[in-house]
Amino acid sequence: MRGDVIVPATLIATVAGREADPDYGVSGGEWLAQLPRRLDESLARWGLHVDGAPRHGECALVVPVRDEELTPLALKLTWPHVEAAQEHLALRLWDGNGAVRLVSADPHGFGLLLERLDADRPLTQAPILEACEVIGDLMGELDRPATPQFRTLAATADGWTDSLSAPSEFVPRRLREQAASHLADLVGGASGRLVHEDLHDANVLGSTRRTWLAIDPKPVSGEWAYAVAPIVWNRPDAAARATSLRTHARLRAQIVADAAGLDLERVGAWTFVRLVLNAVWAARYVPASDEFRGRMIALAKAFTDPLD
Repeated sequence: MRGDVIVPATLIATVAGREADPDYGVSGGEWLAQLPRRLDESLARWGLHVDGAPRHGECALVVPVRDEELTPLALKLTWPHVEAAQEHLALRLWDGNGAVRLVSADPHGFGLLLERLDADRPLTQAPILEACEVIGDLMGELDRPATPQFRTLAATADGWTDSLSAPSEFVPRRLREQAASHLADLVGGASGRLVHEDLHDANVLGSTRRTWLAIDPKPVSGEWAYAVAPIVWNRPDAAARATSLRTHARLRAQIVADAAGLDLERVGAWTFVRLVLNAVWAARYVPASDEFRGRMIALAKAFTDPLD
């Protein structure tokens, strides 16, 4: 049933060394070994045949397929991890409004059958400031109350606080302390909205039914101000060309906030916190992560003052 599907070497390189998520117990290497069987099972379950070369993200294989009625669809198989476990629930709630439409799901196997979007037309092709406006518009369209089953920002905040308070010679203490202070103030005010926490231009594709639709949600119950950071730290090439990194980074956040109707102060504070958390995470992998860590620290410094 697999036909000529070959798992891309770049996906193998990205996933192979991942440790198992404690909640699911499958390492990246184990998942890759299981992937051919899971692909065959998914094709058989939904009566699909392969319709093109596979693509991939950071931890998922996406195969263009057609069903028995020749409808073009996309089969997504994801390495099991907690951030992706509730993707199908969020897509069902959005029901194609602002996001890719879910056709069917195999939650236990981390398999999704999705409408097929135009993978050759990502939002990364648009100028970065235009992309920021699109992201803000999508936030407004996706916004709705989170149902009780979604993980919450508050539930993970203790772990973030521990990370920020741990000594690190690779992330300035003043940044970690400021991030911890912001985090304590922010978490209590998170509003219980259903949020796509990884909404950036590489996770938005063109569509025949809508100009742009979000993909690959990492759903969380929180507030949309928390979700602005990814479009700030992505597209580093555009940031590198800016005359002032501070002005450019803050402008990205301001455009998203304006389009989505978000509170600027909370956007700036959450963006700062997430940038510092990224730097703290990267500090675990020095020297391989030095470039990324340095970029996160430089961006965080652009948000030490409130947005206005």
